[in-house]
Amino acid sequence: MANSEPVEWKLWSYTPSLAGGIIAAIIFFILTGFHAFRLVQNRTWFCIPFVIGGLFEAVGYAGRAAAHNDTEAKIPYIIQSVLILLAPILFAASIYMILSRLILRTDSTSLSIVRPRWVTKIFVCGDILCFFVQSGGAGMLVQADDQDAVKRGENVILGGLILQILVFGFFVVVTGVWHRRLGDRPTVAANEVPWKKYIWLLYAASACITIRNTCRVVEYALGRDGYLLTHEWTLYFYDFLPMIITLTVCVAWYDPNISPRKHADFEIGMTHSR
Repeated sequence: MANSEPVEWKLWSYTPSLAGGIIAAIIFFILTGFHAFRLVQNRTWFCIPFVIGGLFEAVGYAGRAAAHNDTEAKIPYIIQSVLILLAPILFAASIYMILSRLILRTDSTSLSIVRPRWVTKIFVCGDILCFFVQSGGAGMLVQADDQDAVKRGENVILGGLILQILVFGFFVVVTGVWHRRLGDRPTVAANEVPWKKYIWLLYAASACITIRNTCRVVEYALGRDGYLLTHEWTLYFYDFLPMIITLTVCVAWYDPNISPRKHADFEIGMTHSR
């Protein structure tokens, strides 16, 4: 039977750490600032989502610090809940675009099971869908006034996280197939760029995001009374730490040499015009 009785919404199951929130926010601000510098320095504009995601994380943890002295304030709770939840989706968007550029830069389009122009379209569109589903669920959750509304919000977020894992899983398959084929049949252009280094960094970032998303699925599956949502240290272990590692390893991607060569861009344009 549905339970639509009003519920006294308790934002926090604990008092968020002031020191933890401040330290996390500072670390993310520093890393994001370095990413922004590298972005402008190398004009690698496809990494803009990375910088935005880093800002989401920094402001999100600042929100947790702000909630330390007032756990009943909704604004800090909403800020940290939504921004920390959504930031990895933005990281993933840049990761998808990295792969398409590596494929084009190494002249290995024929070795990919998905053409580069579709890699970006398919996975970024999937990313956008995950973004709206999860943000919608977060909005439902913070506005909930009965048990049914709480459960609906949690289920929507859970569905968005599972969708993100599936999309990311397919992306890793596409990456793995292309990696193996290019290793077996290297192109001349592949010798001009350290693509193997970048692909292993991509795997590392992908693993961090997948671990984080899987733990988030478990978190929402267990519910608000589960261990993960009632103990703050778990958030720093399965969300903060993997995202810090992701931002750190991805600093190397601000390399103008992995941008597609002009003739590759011309070929893509010709493909669109046919």
